[in-house]
Amino acid sequence: MKQLYKLSLLVLALFTGISCHNRSSSRNQPEASNKIGPEFEDIKKALINLSDFPADQEGFIHLFDGSSLKGWRGYGKDYLPEKWSVENGVLHLNSSAAGEGGDLIFASLFKDFELELEWKISKGGNSGIFYLTHEITTRDMNGKNRLEPIYISALEYQILDDEHNPDAKLGKVNSRISGSLYDIIPAIPQIAKPFGKWNKTKIRVKQGHVIHELNGTKVMECQLWTPEWKERLQNSKFSETKWPLAFELLNNREEKAKEGYIGLQDHGHDVWFRNIRIKRN
Repeated sequence: MKQLYKLSLLVLALFTGISCHNRSSSRNQPEASNKIGPEFEDIKKALINLSDFPADQEGFIHLFDGSSLKGWRGYGKDYLPEKWSVENGVLHLNSSAAGEGGDLIFASLFKDFELELEWKISKGGNSGIFYLTHEITTRDMNGKNRLEPIYISALEYQILDDEHNPDAKLGKVNSRISGSLYDIIPAIPQIAKPFGKWNKTKIRVKQGHVIHELNGTKVMECQLWTPEWKERLQNSKFSETKWPLAFELLNNREEKAKEGYIGLQDHGHDVWFRNIRIKRN
């Protein structure tokens, strides 16, 4: 009996120790994260002083005066890529020029604004106008910072040679034609002028309400950061499953991040811009 009693105590002690160990281990487990994508950081770089850019009679600040690229720099860079230049009062991305290319940003943050500019695209060309853009870095497997592409956090007003570039037919319901909110909401009606012709763009942002205009006509309208907006993202290339970090940046940004840079895209094709001006609302 004594041996049986000792054996029972031993079994009980072992069971109690295992149970306590399991409870302790569960308490030490990290809590599940609510983040969808990987950890990211916004690059913090010096901003220009907008008071150095006088406003016109309509209250617009000219971001490009036709003679210099003051205030502009490369995305994720502290300098201007060589492929961008001013030619005869026009900002030109020369895809065949020597030197470095890359997207451009204007070094000031805008939240509620009205942006106007004119553009023309080369035959078969592709480009875009970015807004509410941030410079985002993540860490690679070696722990080094990696600059993410500009479009991971930005909304994009699509610029395209709709007739000759195959991307026009790849988006759902024509969501990649000129004037569209790229891959999310199509431009309706489709009124872009052909390659080599100047088009006029206006982008309005007011408390998350966005309007795209093309050649004097409203072609896209939406409200950001709503359940409907989330659903639209889920039906795009920026969905939670296809691109979780982009989905998080475009959908779940905290209030202080709902402003950003204006950017111009280098998609490897010649594109021209002029009369770039903006008014804060």
